[in-house]
Amino acid sequence: MARRRVLLYLKPFDVYPPRPLSGASSLTFPPPPPPPRAANPKILSYLDHRCRVHKDTINLCKSVLQRKPLDWISVQRNHLSNPIHDVDLVITVGGDGTLLRASHFLDSSIPILGVNSDPTCSDEVEELTEEFDARRSTGYLCAATARNFEQILDATLAGSRHYSELSRISVKLNGSQLPTYALNDILVSHPCPASVSRFSLRKRSNGETSCLINSRSSGLRVATATGSTAAMLSAGGFMMPISSRELQYMIREPISPTDADKPLLHGLVKQEQHMLVVWYNQEGAVYIDGSHVTYPIQHGDTLEISSDAPVLKVILPEYLLKQASL
Repeated sequence: MARRRVLLYLKPFDVYPPRPLSGASSLTFPPPPPPPRAANPKILSYLDHRCRVHKDTINLCKSVLQRKPLDWISVQRNHLSNPIHDVDLVITVGGDGTLLRASHFLDSSIPILGVNSDPTCSDEVEELTEEFDARRSTGYLCAATARNFEQILDATLAGSRHYSELSRISVKLNGSQLPTYALNDILVSHPCPASVSRFSLRKRSNGETSCLINSRSSGLRVATATGSTAAMLSAGGFMMPISSRELQYMIREPISPTDADKPLLHGLVKQEQHMLVVWYNQEGAVYIDGSHVTYPIQHGDTLEISSDAPVLKVILPEYLLKQASL
């Protein structure tokens, strides 16, 4: 039987603030000034500990994989730019952001398992709540941590831990498919957050067309069921069952909407529907799952947004599996 192939996809260390090397000699005179440092030593200690915990989790995952009858390689997420092929499983080590970044390189054939490398400690948050925000990685989609990684991996390889199929968002720009599918959400807006976004939208399905909505606002957000717990929920949306194939949309901060338009500013795009958006600013952008993947748009461009995208196979944490079964 052929050995299974695994890709270990890692959050890099450069997301943490750099530290000057203590006792390091300098070949220049005078020595360069040290990088700016936070005044609160507790913040520095907290950031250093986060970096150490992340590194320890990476080393643990590598050690576990080394003991298994697997062929595996590791890559940092900022070193990957091509679609992922020829592996049987992708394991991400970081948080939800790392899993989202990996999802952009995957089709519907390869499952993904997330390891939260730096989970929040409730005691730490409570202790430091009056000083700074000590929350760490949420890991909403991550089924494993350092504590249970080997157990979850063994169950996944044995087939007793099954993947779930999560819906994604497809975007066509002027009829051409954008190559990146969103797992959480997309934002269509002016690149400058202080500028007004001007666009129109309507929904279509089986030849039927909804009324046209003309919008001047802060932009348009469209979320999957997975993304309905993130920015959409914070903006006043609602949580959707994670197995749903519908999309939720919201026009952000509309300017003087008409009474007729108000009920249409927030709603659902059904599985058989797609949303047509026409952009009326000189410049704009489509942001896919945050700010890392961006596609520019300009006046007159048309976007077609739907859930007609390859699903993503994700090994979900237990609590999300229970929600999906309800």
